Amino acid sequence: MSTSAACFENPPTLSSTYGQGTVLEFGGLKTYVTGSTESKLAVLLVSDVFGYENPNLRKLADQVAAAGFFVVVPDFFYGDPVNLDNPQFDRESWLKDHSKEKGYEDAKPVLAALKSQGVSAIGAAGFCWGGNVVAKLAKSDDIKAAVILHPGRLADEDIHEVKVHTAILGAEIDKTSPPEQLKQFGEILSVKSEFDSFVKIFPGVAHGWTMRYNAEDESAVKSAEEAHLDMLNWFTKYVK
Repeated sequence: MSTSAACFENPPTLSSTYGQGTVLEFGGLKTYVTGSTESKLAVLLVSDVFGYENPNLRKLADQVAAAGFFVVVPDFFYGDPVNLDNPQFDRESWLKDHSKEKGYEDAKPVLAALKSQGVSAIGAAGFCWGGNVVAKLAKSDDIKAAVILHPGRLADEDIHEVKVHTAILGAEIDKTSPPEQLKQFGEILSVKSEFDSFVKIFPGVAHGWTMRYNAEDESAVKSAEEAHLDMLNWFTKYVK
């Protein structure tokens, strides 16, 4: 299994109405969209297992939109995000129903829909589960740049085929994607001169820190916001 227990910790309080954007069907999926539909530059954000109604994710989407991007945050779980309050919830069967491979396939019509509305360049960022989906997208020419944030378990072969500008943001405290492994991914990517790559390990934080942080913890917020800014800077540089 490629998703560890850490991916299911600190569940957010979901909100279907949070954010400055709107929810509509896009590329066949219910999607939170924000930013100007006239923009030629777009960003796809792929959530962790808790889905697209996480207020922290929508807040970030709005921030990226404010920088000039049209941002889409699809519901890759079809209304069935991880719900730890459900006593019937079974992690193994949920992961079987919502595989990263299926997420990758579901992302393709979303990218096609962006291009059909006139978007000329797309960046994609993924968190935990979503980081693995974005790692798959980074093997294609469908996107210009990728940001992978504290991904689920990845292997060297997942990185060898990457062909776009890729940043990997990881946590110092992370058994799912240990810093040593992420640095190894950085070495694999750095050999490829045809695109840029970047790996950064954030000290003192744990898996999931960019999405599931405590808003009242000043240090946690600062680390999350630093990662968000790194992500935005990557897209500003390479999605154009």
